[in-house]
Amino acid sequence: MDLDQGWLCKDRGSSVIATAIHAGHELRPEVKDVIAIDDATRAREEDPHTDRFTSGIPSRIVVGRSRFEVDLNRPRSKAVYREPGDAFGLEVWKQPWTDGMIARSLETYDRFYRTLEGMLQTRIAAGRAFVVLDIHSYNHRRAGPDAPPEDIAGNPDLNVGTGTLDRHRWGSLVRDFIDNFRSAAGGLDVRENVRFQGGSMAKWIHSRYGKHGCCFALEFKKTFMDEWTGELDRDRLAELVSALTSTVPQLEDRAAAA
Repeated sequence: MDLDQGWLCKDRGSSVIATAIHAGHELRPEVKDVIAIDDATRAREEDPHTDRFTSGIPSRIVVGRSRFEVDLNRPRSKAVYREPGDAFGLEVWKQPWTDGMIARSLETYDRFYRTLEGMLQTRIAAGRAFVVLDIHSYNHRRAGPDAPPEDIAGNPDLNVGTGTLDRHRWGSLVRDFIDNFRSAAGGLDVRENVRFQGGSMAKWIHSRYGKHGCCFALEFKKTFMDEWTGELDRDRLAELVSALTSTVPQLEDRAAAA
């Protein structure tokens, strides 16, 4: 992981690209100096272990910097959390950021989007469609570690966010992906746009390149870990990673035919 750059990028030229843009926990020293929340609280709002979901996908970007340093899934104007309303209601900072701190985080933001843009344009120039798997995770025990989990009616095991996707062009691909993942995962509860419809990165991809490819914002419920202690269920994680990896050949074939 090149933490000076902020992420690891491996591009093997495949039509399927995985991203884990909230997997990171690292902070620049100047940001760490002013953060007011502890590591455990911060990690609970990050997406630990989502980098592992990318392991079976040849082309991928895994971000090592914390979303509390720069949130790559927010619009540029909101990429730095300034007040509790930006950051899950948390009082994150001991003191306000300087203009220089904000500028340095936005430099990372701009470099990331240039990197992603280069990957997408390479495929477009070759006359190929692409599918971006934007991998995240979400909490479902916010009432506390000993409280019951939130109602499954509104909390699928995997939420596929497609709110800004061109359904006329890519809708059948979404449906096939959901069916294939559900089957590979033993009938897991997979639904579309229940908790999340996709964030700013998916919107950015679709607004610029929606004729050439699409982005699925994949939000895995944290059934593969304890969201309060951070303890990982390795077997559960391995099952989910295997199911996701199994969908890649079909996505590659469909992208080639698009």
